[in-house]
Amino acid sequence: MTQAKHSRPTEHNSFTGFSAQARQAEQLRREAEAGRAVITVAGHSTDAVECRELLEMLGLEPSLARSR
Repeated sequence: MTQAKHSRPTEHNSFTGFSAQARQAEQLRREAEAGRAVITVAGHSTDAVECRELLEMLGLEPSLARSR
């Protein structure tokens, strides 16, 4: 039995590079947005306990505020 060899077209390789760059840019945007959300929650919390509880409910980590 013979195996067929498939080569990827050049356009696919450049698309894969673009796709990876777009995913990385989106990840950076999401981290920045989460960081702003953490700062907003902290600014509106009455104390550290409330802040921690709200961040936990939102699925946010306090360390995201430092990744700006």
